[in-house]
Amino acid sequence: MNIPPKCKIIFETLKINGFECFAVGGCVRDSIMGQSPHDWDFTTNALPDDICRCFSQYTTIDIGRDFGTICVVIDSDPFEITTYRCDGVYSDSRHPDNVTFTRNLTDDLARRDFTINSIAYSPDIGFVDPYGGIKDITEGIIKCTGIPSERFSEDALRILRAVRFSARFGFKIEGDTASAIHNLKDNLKAVHPQRIRKELTGLLMGEDVSSVLSEFRDVLAVIIPEIEPMFRTQQNNPHHSYDVWNHTIKALENTPFDELVRFAVFFHDIGKPSVKSTDSKGIDHFLKHQIISARLTAGILRRFGFSNKFINDVCLLVKYHDERFRNGESDIKSVLSIIGEDLFFKLMDVTYADVSAQSDYQREYKLNLLSKTRKQAKAIIARGDCYTLSTLAVKGTDLIKMGFKGKAISNTLNVLLSLVIKGKAENTKESLLFYANTLPREQVD
Repeated sequence: MNIPPKCKIIFETLKINGFECFAVGGCVRDSIMGQSPHDWDFTTNALPDDICRCFSQYTTIDIGRDFGTICVVIDSDPFEITTYRCDGVYSDSRHPDNVTFTRNLTDDLARRDFTINSIAYSPDIGFVDPYGGIKDITEGIIKCTGIPSERFSEDALRILRAVRFSARFGFKIEGDTASAIHNLKDNLKAVHPQRIRKELTGLLMGEDVSSVLSEFRDVLAVIIPEIEPMFRTQQNNPHHSYDVWNHTIKALENTPFDELVRFAVFFHDIGKPSVKSTDSKGIDHFLKHQIISARLTAGILRRFGFSNKFINDVCLLVKYHDERFRNGESDIKSVLSIIGEDLFFKLMDVTYADVSAQSDYQREYKLNLLSKTRKQAKAIIARGDCYTLSTLAVKGTDLIKMGFKGKAISNTLNVLLSLVIKGKAENTKESLLFYANTLPREQVD
């Protein structure tokens, strides 16, 4: 393993003080897989007081002394060092009620969630892998360390962690572990939604997310019950060849690794089941589903504690994902004025994913129109065309001089911007003031 200089300080400091020290968990796993670890965690036979004494020349933070964890800060970088321990009962399904410090590294590794995370490493000894984690990494397997039902009962969030790792690495979840996930999935109801946020994000950002969503949709429905109707909603429509859920999965397969886009694609059709109608010819329709989808998405993301900006951006992408810009530049400018340049091109990615997961019917036409829309949007931006109030030739102060007051000012500016976007007025002060003076008062008051 390639050990960073600051990590070498951890190893060497504990060694010269007579203690064992091993890197453990994700940093070891990622290194074996040829990836650069983001964080380094360590385990040792030194007790918390010993750790503080060994690193007295550095800042130490007591982040969990009762659980054996001390954070050592080296040049502003934090490193968690935890005493070998055995965990007691997890009565809250999150933390052990008590821990017992041990001198045995193997006992410490036994308490960890999955075999791929139960590998330790030290420069002197090399890898310590009593539970076959290296073999499972090589074979691409996610397997619980010990008895799966016990691991998931200790902390139900491990259920989502397993599917996240499966999606991230493209690993298959081992049979007994998969069975325990399905059997114990309802335990996730007791997990605080904000703890779930990281796992959900990691899952949706995984390369193999489609396989996981197919196999473990029942698990996702526990934390997001709003998706369950998607599983049984068929789309008998020329534009579709999959039910709503499998359409969503196929769309995610054509989605770039962008959090906003991934979340928008995942939720873009969540409102379809509630608006489905079938005409006299047996054709299904889903009118205004994008509006309902955006509302549902906002509530779900708020429940998980995402930021207001993230929620707003995802919901805008969901709301406008079905826009086809058939009127060309005026439609493009209208949407640009609402969501801005950056989100507009993310919207193009969402729409591409959506169209790619539809039937062959008119697909080539829709993809060509999408490509044309991208080019037109870039040209509009490059020319500096007006599609926002900030680039409108008339300002609020101009209208105030004309006698406009209160809401009539903003309403008039928006009407004038709409006229410019639709090509019905030139973006000049003279032209716009003329239109402002001739607008019916009921249109702007």
